[in-house]
Amino acid sequence: MSQHTFDLIVIGAGPGGYVAAIRAAQLGMNVACVEKQYLGGTCLNVGCIPSKALLESSELYETAVHKAKDHGISIEKVSIDFKKMIERKDRVVKQLTSGVGGLFKKNKVTHFSGTAKILGTGKVEVDQAGEKTELQASNIIIATGSAPIQIPSLPFGDRIISSTEALALTEIPESLIVVGGGYIGLEMGSVYMRLGTKVTVVEALDRLTPGMDSDISKALQRVLSKQGMTFMLSTKVKSAKAKKNEVEVSVEDANGEVSSLNASYVLVSVGRKPYTDGLGLDEAGIERDEKGRIKVDGNWKTNLEGVYAVGDVIDGPMLAHKASEEGVALVEQLAGHHTQMNYNTIPAAVYTWPEAACVGITEEQAKEQGIDYKTAKFPFMANGRAISMGEKDGFVKLIADKTTDRLIGAHIIGPRASDMIAELTLGMEFGVTGEDIALTIHAHPTLAESVKEAALGLGSGMIHM
Repeated sequence: MSQHTFDLIVIGAGPGGYVAAIRAAQLGMNVACVEKQYLGGTCLNVGCIPSKALLESSELYETAVHKAKDHGISIEKVSIDFKKMIERKDRVVKQLTSGVGGLFKKNKVTHFSGTAKILGTGKVEVDQAGEKTELQASNIIIATGSAPIQIPSLPFGDRIISSTEALALTEIPESLIVVGGGYIGLEMGSVYMRLGTKVTVVEALDRLTPGMDSDISKALQRVLSKQGMTFMLSTKVKSAKAKKNEVEVSVEDANGEVSSLNASYVLVSVGRKPYTDGLGLDEAGIERDEKGRIKVDGNWKTNLEGVYAVGDVIDGPMLAHKASEEGVALVEQLAGHHTQMNYNTIPAAVYTWPEAACVGITEEQAKEQGIDYKTAKFPFMANGRAISMGEKDGFVKLIADKTTDRLIGAHIIGPRASDMIAELTLGMEFGVTGEDIALTIHAHPTLAESVKEAALGLGSGMIHM
């Protein structure tokens, strides 16, 4: 068995792993990154990036068929070349994953393509198609990400699929049942709904996107329903039977009534679980919690000396940017920098149309925490830029501490909400107040003026409402 020595070994080349590896190399460390499947991880290959590519393509089709005429543009005989749509998505993925490989070379990160197993403090075994190599380093970071949760009553197969398969279908389904009303399910449901698929979302809870503010969840359901998506809330899936060209699903509602649904495919999107298979955690004595997540302290350190973990394998929201920021903060600490991470200002977004985005706490959480708070809401139907775009659905909702006026939560549903949330994230990071935002000059006409108006609503009052 050959041996190699490094300053740092990173296991996993997703957003947490590859970013940590590159930053560590920039800080002068000799870094190895082990990845068994593909550079970029789930996010770049079968998650964030390919789904956004398909969302963009399907939105263009939706615009051509339904929205262009409102602008005086007549487009006849619009058709879909689904094969080309998938090929474009694949090109986008290849460009970005190749970019990671280029960044590894540029920063002199050594890439090992194989399966990693932690042998103990400072030692990792890499299996490359049966050929084993031992790597040694003072520090090891586990950043192996997550995998889709599988429901026992819905075993994955040809027509019962996860988001991975939904991104690589060879046909536009006539109908699709989405099990789970979270971010991924709503995004993939939106892609196919725009292309003509009859989409039904089955959610066990009584609302969509349970982590978001309830006002946002309700508004999102209304607008998606208006677009043609059907929802069955407070409904559980009991079983599924795959047939030749469809799947029959048995569901039970809140009253205990059982009914059957049929669809071309069933997309199971009920969350993700930490991916730690084959890492040798138990043998190495690395502790995990009841959900299989690796236990770490406030500095991402496990109970095994010199071993750390970031991203989806530890507690917290399973978001690519959360993993990346943890990876950067961790390696900067290892390099002797005084770096920390603010978990109260991690933004999140669902890329339906309109988009929904949030940062900070929800109004429900403010109530639960006993905070004396105030809220203000400004609708996009009163925003000049939104009206000119023909995108009047949604609003900006701000939550502030009533005593200090400090912003503690921001929630947006509307056009480009994922971009607009950045202003509020930055503001919260620096302890901004509602008055601070209200006093900030926003360019006119822009969607961001809705943020200023909502901030005015926290104080002296809105101008355009």
